[in-house]
Formats: sequence, C-alpha cells, structure tokens
Amino acid sequence: MTHSPRVLVLAGGLSHERDVSLRSGRRVAEALRSANIDVSVHDVDADLLPALSQTRPDVVWPLLHGASGEDGSIRDILDLLDVPYVGTGPRASRIAWSKPVAKSVVARAGLDTPDYVTLPQSLFRELGAQAVMAAVVDKLGLPLVVKPSRGGSALGVSLVRSATDLPQAMVSCFAYGDVALIERAVEGIEVAASVVETSEGLRALPAVEIVTDGPYDYDARYNPGRTEYFAPARLTSAQAEAVGATAIAAHEALGLRHISRTDLILQPDGTIQFLEVNVAPGMTETSLLPQAVVASGWALPALYRSVVENALPAPVV
Repeated sequence: MTHSPRVLVLAGGLSHERDVSLRSGRRVAEALRSANIDVSVHDVDADLLPALSQTRPDVVWPLLHGASGEDGSIRDILDLLDVPYVGTGPRASRIAWSKPVAKSVVARAGLDTPDYVTLPQSLFRELGAQAVMAAVVDKLGLPLVVKPSRGGSALGVSLVRSATDLPQAMVSCFAYGDVALIERAVEGIEVAASVVETSEGLRALPAVEIVTDGPYDYDARYNPGRTEYFAPARLTSAQAEAVGATAIAAHEALGLRHISRTDLILQPDGTIQFLEVNVAPGMTETSLLPQAVVASGWALPALYRSVVENALPAPVV
C-alpha cells in the first residue's frame, strides 16, 4: 500500500466496560497518529455501518471490551462487510470469551489450569444455594476465586478465603452474568503475558507482574495506587522464557490473531497456571499490554503501526 493506512478505531459500546474502552481507544488513536497514520475513532451506534460504507477504512481496530467487543459479534459484522480488522476472528473470540471453554481448550493443548466448576445461577435456586456451595467447598477446597464465566476487567471477581464469604461472592458474580466460574485459587506470582503478531511473526512481550492489596478486581485495575506493577516481571530468565512460551502456546491453541493477553500464575514449584485470555486487551495508561510494550523497548506508536500493517489484506498480485 503506497499511502498510509486509514484506521478506524472502535471504542465505547454499551457494556459495563464502556469507560475503559473509550480510554483505550483514545490512547491507541494518539499513538497511531504519532506514527503518522490517518486515524479516526467511532462509537458502536446506529451511525457506524453507514460510516464504514462511506469511509471504507483500510483497517478497523476494535477496542471494545465486554460482550460485543470480545464475544465475536462485532467481528462477525466486520467480516460480513469485508472490512479488515485488527484482532482475532469471531469464532476464536467466542471460545476465548468463555473462560471455561478457553480453559478446556488450553488444557487439551497440554497447559495447566486450576481445577474449576461452572454453575448457572438457576442451579443455585433449584438445588438450594447452601447445598451447592457446600459441595463446591468440599470438592475444590479454599481459597477459591469466583468470577463470571464471561466478561472482563475483573468485574464481579472475588477471592474467597472463608466459606462464609462465598454467598456474597456469588451475589457479586451474578450481578455481571448468570453463569459462575468457581476455580481453586492458586498461590504464586501473578503475571500478564502479552503476545503480538507482526510481520516477523508471533512475539511474546515481557511479562508484567501484578502485586495488589487484595483481589486484582476492577478497582485495583483502573484506579492507580491500588496495584503495583513490575514491567518486566521479577522473574529469572528461564521463568520469563517459560511464561512467554506459555502465552504463545495459549494464543496458538485458541486460534487467536494479531494481539492477545494471557493471565497466568507462576507457582513456587515452577508450574505455570493458565487463568484466562483476552482478545481485546485494555490499552489505557494503566493497562498491562502497553506496559509490556514499553518494557520491551519498543515504542508504542511503532508497535501499533506494525500491528495495523500486519492486519492489512495481502496485496492482490
């Protein structure tokens, strides 16, 4: 392509994570403009499809968090319109969006993931909440992590150290979805490992270590001060290499494309536990992927431009 690619960043939407999406979109647009790319930002509304038809951007970058941005639906629409876009296709997005399904896929690929159960809210009503919770604690033990089976930004996530705290954790979880993923909490170093795909192929960025005063929930993620980040993570070179290899293995097993962020726990015995993966990672000033880019020594504008160029359709020969 002789001209600089024209990029349309999608940000906003109607999910619980609208504010984060708007901040992500603004940051990416600023970086792309710094890389001399013609970029505009559009919300997901009734004006979007006419705008796509009229402007025909070279690439769309969906920076939508939550349901429509990560469950494959907006990507289905872009495929219907034959508009190239940054990121994973719709089918793989749907698999990654469902945390239990993603865990089963990576487990089949040989990765470790904490033991878990997936239970709908209706089951608690039908069988009696106390009996169900007692069975969960009896089987999985404590501590537990309770989270919506779908969703991002740690909304509705609770760390449960005592059985008496489980009812409130279930209430918090069901406020954001009607199916809960309850998994054994594993101790260790929590890291976020980002993978980017450029013209040189897949590359694992330096992992970012997350140290927080409690659960790494929505407030801890987006309000500076609650959480301390180490970018790169305080790992040995062997540990860092293993974490990066695990993130790439998850990216490939799930059929992801261009960009992803995998959340992992490195246990004291060296086992790396897969928690979840994100196909539309946050790009705000406190988000993990941008921190990883900076830790790699790669300038954000240059990396984002490389990702965009890799998403362009191959020229017809």
